[in-house]
Formats: sequence, C-alpha cells, structure tokens
Amino acid sequence: MSTTVNINPQMLSWAITRAGKTLDDLITALPKLPAWLNEEAQPTVKQLEAFSRKVHLPFGYLFLAQPPNEAIPFPYFRQGERALQNKVSLNVFDTILNIQQRQQWLSEYLQEEGHSPLPFVGRFTVKDSCDTICNDIRNTLGLHKEWAADYRNNYHAMAALVQHTEEAGVIVVINGIVGNSTNRRIESEECRGFVMVDKWAPFLFINNTDAEGAKMFTLIHELAHIWLGKSAGFDTNNMLPANDPVELLCDRIAAEFLVPKTSFETAWCHENSFTILAKRFKVSKLVIARRALDLDKISRAQFFKWYNQYKEEWQQIKAMRGGGDFYNNQPNRVSLRFAALVNRAVQTEKLSYRDAYRLTGLNGDSYQNFINKKLR
Repeated sequence: MSTTVNINPQMLSWAITRAGKTLDDLITALPKLPAWLNEEAQPTVKQLEAFSRKVHLPFGYLFLAQPPNEAIPFPYFRQGERALQNKVSLNVFDTILNIQQRQQWLSEYLQEEGHSPLPFVGRFTVKDSCDTICNDIRNTLGLHKEWAADYRNNYHAMAALVQHTEEAGVIVVINGIVGNSTNRRIESEECRGFVMVDKWAPFLFINNTDAEGAKMFTLIHELAHIWLGKSAGFDTNNMLPANDPVELLCDRIAAEFLVPKTSFETAWCHENSFTILAKRFKVSKLVIARRALDLDKISRAQFFKWYNQYKEEWQQIKAMRGGGDFYNNQPNRVSLRFAALVNRAVQTEKLSYRDAYRLTGLNGDSYQNFINKKLR
C-alpha cells in the first residue's frame, strides 16, 4: 500500500488557479482530486507528482505552508485594459524563470572565466538622443545604415541580425512555446518579448509566433533596453508603446534602426505601398504602417482601420503554420552562443551533463545530437 502525503488543500487550490485550470480540466486524470481538496482523502506521492506535472508546478512547492509570492523581476508594459495587471500567464512566467536560471549560470561562469563586462550595457540614459543610441547599436553590431538591403528577404535579414547580436555578447532566445512543450503556447498578444539586462550575460527573448519582420522590431527594441540598462517585457497590442519614457525611446530607436527616417521619406515619395516598402526594408507591413503613422504619413484612423484587417490576415497565417523540425528549432530556442558556452563548460568539467541538460532543456541523446549537428 502506497504511503499518502498530508498536503494543505490551499496549496492544491492555488496550484490549480495558478495554472489557469479548473477542477473539470483535471478530474479525468485525477479523479480523487475533489476528495483531496475537501480533506476527505490524501494523495500518494505518485499521485501528487502527477498533479504537479498537470499544473506545471515544481513538486516541492506543494509542501510549502502557503503559496509563495511569485513576481516577475522586471516591469511588464501593456496597453489598454491589461496595463494595470500585475501578473503574466503561467507560460510566460515559466519562460521568464527559465531564462533567469540560464542567465544566472552564464553570468557567474563568464565572470569566473575572467571575461570583462560588456561595455555597451547601460551606456546611455533616456536623456540621450534616439540617433546617438541607434548609431551606437549599429556600430557595435558592425552594421551600416542600409544593412537590410544586403539580404534577400526578412528571414535572412533576421538571421543575420541575430548572428551579429550574439557575436556582440547578447544571448537571443526565439521561441513560441515553453521550452520544448508544444502544448504550452506563448501568445504574441500577451508577450511579444522581454529582455533581462546583465553586464556579462544580457538575455533577450522574442516570441516566435510573431511575423519575421515584427520580430526584428522586437529584437532592436530590446537591444535598446540593454543599451539603456533597463530590463522589461511588453505585449504586442496595436504595435504602440506604453506611455513610459524608456519604452517610448526604445520604440523610436527600433523604428529608426530598421526604417531610417530619411530613407523612408524618400521611398514614400515614390511608393506608398506598405507591402512594397516592407520588402525593401525587410520588416513586416505592420512596422511600415507604424513608421508611416509616426512620421504623419497616415492618420491614426487610417492606421487602426488597416491594423484591424492586418490582424485578421495574420491570425489566418499563424493558424496554417507548422511546428517545424525539432533540431532545426533548437538554435533559436536555446541560442547557439549559449549552447556553445554550455558545451565549453561541460568539456572543461566546469559543468555536469546533468546541469547542461537542465540549462538547455535537452536530455541525453537529444543534447548530444544537437551539439554534433549545430556546433560542429
């Protein structure tokens, strides 16, 4: 007979609510759950482990006397009715925790290895001009003003931008799910991206469910946060920034980096098609529409009329997307730079394979196959 565990039902109720689930969602897999909540019975260790997996909660949390105070470690900017909310969904929260764990390890590792802090982290403040910061980002990444013209399409431009960013020392994670859990999707409407600033190991997360050109905007927006030394996250509502000095400046920097004002105004005189201009600058039509709005080429009414149509089209495109190949997804989900540093630590016996699996989200053969295919 299996030994039962005395668990506070308050913790069970909290875990269910935290996961955004109801009793009906869990009762088929855990038929005795109502009895545990009513203190009519107690679960076995095996049953409690099954419960923790269903609600995506570390097993040890269930033995706490009361629910912990879970707070994200940076401001999270939203628009509209969600602006005053203090929490994110569990999928976003778990992704933030995962990135935080990777960053803590990497920052300590790089310092132990004698690496110097990255000179551009926190180099500027909101008192500095958009053009000054934008030019410094370009120079640090080794890109000229019309760099996007060197690439065939959005996909290749984005890949190049990620490569230049990682070579500068910033870890870029691009994912639309929690780790490799395909049933735990991260909606771009809630989280477009976030950045966690650190002098040695800044981490930047981009939601992979976004359009390729829109992801570039997120990448530069978050890079601007690193140059200002301010961690933050944001949603994608209406492609408009929150009313915050740092957010407003980061948006201006991203817009100027990707679609320089002088180049845009010259191009607009010859062709004011969002589609054609998006192809020219290798960004999404949404970024072009925002630039046209910011530079008074269209009215807010025109922008929002177009934006509502764009949202419907994009939802249809997202619905047709497939999941892709597991190993081809890993360079984005893990980051090639991060994986290379983890592998170096393993090879020099500074990190165990077990910890490498935990940090990368890959286990056993999948970890070794990824290292062999993508790093060698």
